[in-house]
Amino acid sequence: MTERKSTNRKKISGKKSINRKVVSKKNSYSAEDIYVLKGLEPVRKRPGMYIGSTGSDGLHHLIYEVVDNSIDEAMAGYAENIIIELLPNNQVRVTDDGRGIPVEYHKQSGKSALETVMTTLHAGGKFDSKSYKVAGGLHGVGVSVVNALSENLQAEVCRDGKRYVQEYKRGKAKSKVKRRGSCEKNGTTIIFEPDSEIFIDSAQFNFERIINHLRQQAYLTKGLRINILDKRKEERNSYGFYFEGGLQSYLTYLVGNANRIQNNPFYVQREQNSIGIEIAFVYTDDVESEEHAFANNIYTADGGTHLTGFRSALTRILNDYARKEGILKESDDNLTGEDVREGLVAVISVKLSSPHEPQFEGQTKAKLGNPEVRSAVETAMFDALLEFLERRSSDAKKILEKNMLAVRARKAAKAAKETVLRKGALEGLALPGKLADCISRKPEKSELFIVEGDSAGGSCKNGRDRNTQAILPLRGKVLNAEKNRLSRLLKNNEIRSLVIALGTAIAEEFDVSKIRYHKIIIATDADIDGAHIRTLLLTLFYRYFKEVIEQGYLYIAQPPLYQIQKGKEKNYVYTEDEYKKMIKEMGNKITIQRYKGLGEMNPEQLWETTMDPENRILKQVEIEDAAEADNMFDILMGSDVAPRKRFIQAYAKTVRNLDI
Repeated sequence: MTERKSTNRKKISGKKSINRKVVSKKNSYSAEDIYVLKGLEPVRKRPGMYIGSTGSDGLHHLIYEVVDNSIDEAMAGYAENIIIELLPNNQVRVTDDGRGIPVEYHKQSGKSALETVMTTLHAGGKFDSKSYKVAGGLHGVGVSVVNALSENLQAEVCRDGKRYVQEYKRGKAKSKVKRRGSCEKNGTTIIFEPDSEIFIDSAQFNFERIINHLRQQAYLTKGLRINILDKRKEERNSYGFYFEGGLQSYLTYLVGNANRIQNNPFYVQREQNSIGIEIAFVYTDDVESEEHAFANNIYTADGGTHLTGFRSALTRILNDYARKEGILKESDDNLTGEDVREGLVAVISVKLSSPHEPQFEGQTKAKLGNPEVRSAVETAMFDALLEFLERRSSDAKKILEKNMLAVRARKAAKAAKETVLRKGALEGLALPGKLADCISRKPEKSELFIVEGDSAGGSCKNGRDRNTQAILPLRGKVLNAEKNRLSRLLKNNEIRSLVIALGTAIAEEFDVSKIRYHKIIIATDADIDGAHIRTLLLTLFYRYFKEVIEQGYLYIAQPPLYQIQKGKEKNYVYTEDEYKKMIKEMGNKITIQRYKGLGEMNPEQLWETTMDPENRILKQVEIEDAAEADNMFDILMGSDVAPRKRFIQAYAKTVRNLDI
């Protein structure tokens, strides 16, 4: 989870003069208005259609598309090593020891096979099963899209002892394929530089993000060695991955320090109707579930038929087994999908080949659509899980106990929610009394400041713009959403007030479209207690209001740390570095006021520094890597002390200033 700084610029008001050109309806739309985009022009015209976005996600997707081609070579049995290097000037080099892209003349295109692959959409060796039995890049657009969106790209191919090179600029070949020297092993090297005209606002490549993605790929491809090197600075970082255990090793990694309730994880690998299926899962004592689904090694973030098949089989089998063993009585309701997934950590991987080519929704392949995959996964799960439950009766008992605990918690949470809703209905859906609401009823124009304590609440209420700014003061520290179930959270007055103020409801009734404010601003004191409260609120939002973060509605206010005054000149300082610099510049005869709490500022100061949209500094909260964020909340906010202690010991040396 990251915070993106957002500063507001002053608006220039005034009437706009609009010059309208009168266009005759006749001949206003002719054949000349019809454009035919050639070659890779569609990619440059609409890059989001091919890589999802031109932000950070799309930038990193370029690397993954090139690496996917190398992994396809590995899955076909032709490559054993892939090297990814981050180079200066935002360049990337990806090298594999596969067969090398063919370079001979291609009759259909009239160009070399290499140039055809690099400059033509839907050109590649993956449209039949001759070259690749299983492949991820089945749309045939991956490397050509990277070429189209790169300012410069160079392809080097080693085949039969000869090295061939071709260079491109924004998707177009600068010259024909040239032979340059010799080489000992076959393989392909792609060096590319993302086009600054396309990725204007995106960040640089994130080393950690790339490592996390490639770790996944190494787990999913047994025996493949992946090395990642960051050569952008003098101090170089490198990582290497090689796993023989495959999915079972990946499951161990995902579980990490969590407490397992099973002695033996479930694992199955089999082929069902020409579809390769591999599944591993284990239950932990956590409340959250974690499911990772892959199709031909491609992470399907939005799931699809393979995940649906897994969930449906898991729910049905555990219900059947629970009734057979008398754990569920005849009068009891069935376990729900939510019940059986609490505490579950699972990895589902399917490998599709002819005649079952993977059908992804969209070029970014976020969701698998093959209907036949669902029944294949259900069948494979049914036989294997029943056998596991019969053979591992001790584990089966622990799993069902976990499921039944989830049932009781669900019913308690439902009762607590009904109490909240019933109370609201009796009060005419009244908002909490502590909320000083704004006059505006338009969410896009409304802001909610969540502040710490009545003192800060009073100052904020007096300093705000009543038309658009609402204030909700919280007393004390909210409950830790990582350690407490929803039923207990909803009994807490502060959390109940926040849920009602937001208007979205919570859990399965959550509906982000009903949110009452499009800016929810956490404004806590600049001390340890304030940081703790902010972390507790972030944990609550991440666990129960994640879509609020994903929609870009959650912010953190950055109030000043100091006011430095010299004569009539006043300056507000927001960071320690800025403070040191200003002290040095202003010299002697200055007055310094240190702000440790919002309550220490009068309403005018609060408005000037923290609430005025023209001058304030806000940090927008974003989730860059959901899995990493989930793991971090588990470590820092969970009930297990050991991993938190190790984290503190590992990073204690990096802490320079500790404000107590």
